[in-house]
Amino acid sequence: MSAVPGVPGVPAVPAATSTTALRTVTTADGASLAVRTDGPEDAPVTLVLAHGWTLDAGAWERHAQELSANGTVRVVRYDQRGHGGSTGGSARPWSIDLLGEDLDRVIAETAPSGPLVLGGHSMGGMTVMALAAARPELFAERVAGVLLTSTSAGQLDPRGRRGAPLRLRALGHVESAFFGYCSRTAERSERIRTRLPGPDGRLNPYLVKRYLYGPRAAREAVVAGARMIHACPMAAVADWFPALMLHDKAGALGALRGTPVEIVVGSLDRLTPVAHSRRLLEELPEARLEIEPGCGHMLLMERPEAVIGPLRRLCAGALAH
Repeated sequence: MSAVPGVPGVPAVPAATSTTALRTVTTADGASLAVRTDGPEDAPVTLVLAHGWTLDAGAWERHAQELSANGTVRVVRYDQRGHGGSTGGSARPWSIDLLGEDLDRVIAETAPSGPLVLGGHSMGGMTVMALAAARPELFAERVAGVLLTSTSAGQLDPRGRRGAPLRLRALGHVESAFFGYCSRTAERSERIRTRLPGPDGRLNPYLVKRYLYGPRAAREAVVAGARMIHACPMAAVADWFPALMLHDKAGALGALRGTPVEIVVGSLDRLTPVAHSRRLLEELPEARLEIEPGCGHMLLMERPEAVIGPLRRLCAGALAH
């Protein structure tokens, strides 16, 4: 899958500063991952950030700029495979475990030594969980803190969930059929999308805000997210959906026990509701949970300070050790 350029005109997020360095990390199956780094190479702590489904590393722009400003933290963020400037590689089917392998490769090539803090939003949080399940020794030896925001350890597919209301199970079947069709007809679906209202109109941001943001979210933040989503290739939108539904790391997060973990979620999150964060807290009772009132799933862009604060605490803790 080739990378798709961003939407012309106003950038989806504030432009990266001149100090942002760009590089490419190549995975075992040939995916090229576009990586951005901010802060000095010799900073005592490295913060690695993974974004969510249909977004790109630009979702972490403000976070990276603020957290790398004093020179003690180097921030690494990258486009997940198939998103932004990253290609899809040859591995199929895509899975969250594969994303965990990608994160492992990014760490190995951009931060091979020293303390780490890891942060993930939505699918990015699942990526961190997949890495924790696969590489517990990495967490024991180097990971000094973890942020999980607007994410889940599993049970996202309502079709097989015991006790799920009939309405949700029916919706699950509709969504599965829709994304399956889009996967089989990716090029046609892409052409259809180009004829639909885009993020610079009124309808597209309205729908994005309704389902992904809180009612008081600033239009600038909503349009920034809408542009990222609109720029994500339909093949990536469709092919990552079943991976999200199959994601299940409940009971497999032992590597995170004993590591400082911050969990942040919006009270109005529709995609990964607060109940999913509470289940994470049950498995990680020493973690700290913050519920941001009035915010939706795109909490990291709607109220970035609610995510920057916990990341700052985790990085300060890593510096203190």
